[in-house]
Amino acid sequence: MKPMKKITFIFLFVLITTFSSYAQQDNSNNLEYTGENFSLEGALAIFKKAANLEEFEKMINEENNNVNNLDLNGDGEIDYVVANAIQENETHVIILSAYLSETEKQDIATIGIEKTGNDEAILQIEGDEDLYAANTIVEPLDIEEKAIKTGHGPSPFDIKTTAVVVNVWFWPSVRYIYAPSYVVWKSPYRWNVYPRWWKPWKPYRHAIFYTRCAPHRVYYSRTPTRRVVVARKVYTPRRSRSTVVVHTRKGTTIVHKNRRGKTTVVKTKRRTRR
Repeated sequence: MKPMKKITFIFLFVLITTFSSYAQQDNSNNLEYTGENFSLEGALAIFKKAANLEEFEKMINEENNNVNNLDLNGDGEIDYVVANAIQENETHVIILSAYLSETEKQDIATIGIEKTGNDEAILQIEGDEDLYAANTIVEPLDIEEKAIKTGHGPSPFDIKTTAVVVNVWFWPSVRYIYAPSYVVWKSPYRWNVYPRWWKPWKPYRHAIFYTRCAPHRVYYSRTPTRRVVVARKVYTPRRSRSTVVVHTRKGTTIVHKNRRGKTTVVKTKRRTRR
């Protein structure tokens, strides 16, 4: 099959999946999962383009890249997403998080990268279970085509297409973290300490955001299979969860925490429509 036909096939595959998923969604801001306002596919698309992790963090926080639409602390403005890396031997994990106060941080997703051979590596991004359905995993999508002999009909062959695991070794960001000179990246930003260029914006209505980030879903798809098992084990003990907010299937509830640690529901915030 020619490259253009291959791209068309991938696009139609993702389009059908997208419409099937979107048909089940409410066009209001009552999302089934809070994480639907952060595009895992978009994060991978940006990660593929970025030359390093500093550039990656910058790009996912740019409004026109259509990756982030999260307002986890309900203040009516988009949260800044920090990227922090951890490394254990040849396994790397990039943790995407948002600070919700001076002392509270909530993980959003993790990108796990594992080297599988000389000039070979795989990666997946997984949404945090506080914000996404359990085992929400996204990976690069590629299609392998194979001629199957049928032995009958006007054409003796059929074309069988299957999804294959993508080798990400030659992505600039992957080569960057596996370079001998690599120093494990820690974001310099935190609560109320943001880059000068960054200005938060009001969240978009989810129906609008979902449409804006649709191009990211062409080459990245959800999978039920976790392939980066070691990365998951490396990350789990370091996971950050916030006690400022309770993440539910229908939005984010702001809670008050007193000195004794007792929490009381104050109000339920709906996302700002736009």
